[in-house]
Amino acid sequence: MERQRNLREAWGQALVELGRRDPAVVALEADLGKSTRSILFRQAFPDRHFEMGIAEQDMASTAAGLALAGKIPFMHSFAVFASGRAYDQLRNSICIPGLKVRVCGSSAGLSDFGDGKTHQAVEDVAIMRALPGMTVLCPADGIECARIVAALEELPGPAYVRVNRNDLPFVTDESRPYRIGEAALLREGRDAVIFACGVMVSRALDAAARLERLGISARVVNVSTLKPLDPGIVGYAAGMKAIVTAEEHSVIGGLGSAVLEALRRERHAPVETVGIRDSFGRSAEDYEGLLRCYGLTAEAVEAAVRDILES
Repeated sequence: MERQRNLREAWGQALVELGRRDPAVVALEADLGKSTRSILFRQAFPDRHFEMGIAEQDMASTAAGLALAGKIPFMHSFAVFASGRAYDQLRNSICIPGLKVRVCGSSAGLSDFGDGKTHQAVEDVAIMRALPGMTVLCPADGIECARIVAALEELPGPAYVRVNRNDLPFVTDESRPYRIGEAALLREGRDAVIFACGVMVSRALDAAARLERLGISARVVNVSTLKPLDPGIVGYAAGMKAIVTAEEHSVIGGLGSAVLEALRRERHAPVETVGIRDSFGRSAEDYEGLLRCYGLTAEAVEAAVRDILES
């Protein structure tokens, strides 16, 4: 399968590949198949694709029934609707019985830049992390996105995957095996550690390169599994003089919160969180401009490290 910079395209193609291997895989869609790319699965397996219309609650309940019947349902909608509109059904019909349902939260974060705050999910990780038994994933690039789809075949219980709408640079080491629940060390460093997920992983690597020119050595860790969090996070933070988290999500309840929870009983360096400060999104003419507006840049990550080290 060809590598895809676009995460939605990577998701759609990987789901088709999984469908070829496993006839139990089915897809459900909330009238957004051209955008989420579940349309690729419909084209390949029309009898295993279910168009539910703009009705995420019904889609989640139907997915629960399919899981009880022995299928592996992948349900699709924009992240803001998949996590919010169907919350009650996700909680009561899927998470309480621990069903093997996969939720694709497409166009996550600010990546649907043109449609504004009603279509941008900046609180979905917090919502999904709070659900007992829910695995929460956020791929950094198309390679990792495709690997997540493949790994979801065997994962027990429900899972939520945050899929960016846009093309992202490749950061995944293709020689390294992928495992749900395992953070990936992308760059070694001795002074600071930057924990990042999604679009912010490439920006964290850029920040580390900028810091190196200043004589600061920064470790970069891709935390694509936000729940359950890799206990190795504690080891990555050990001995560092500064700890920074970077995410395209509210600083409340996301990656920063997860890392601080992991470090709560450890002696550790000061922590700074780079993310969205208790606000909704907004519409913009382009994605990069919107990320700059919210301070989700390599410069902001660099500044967070320097502020700790220079304080």
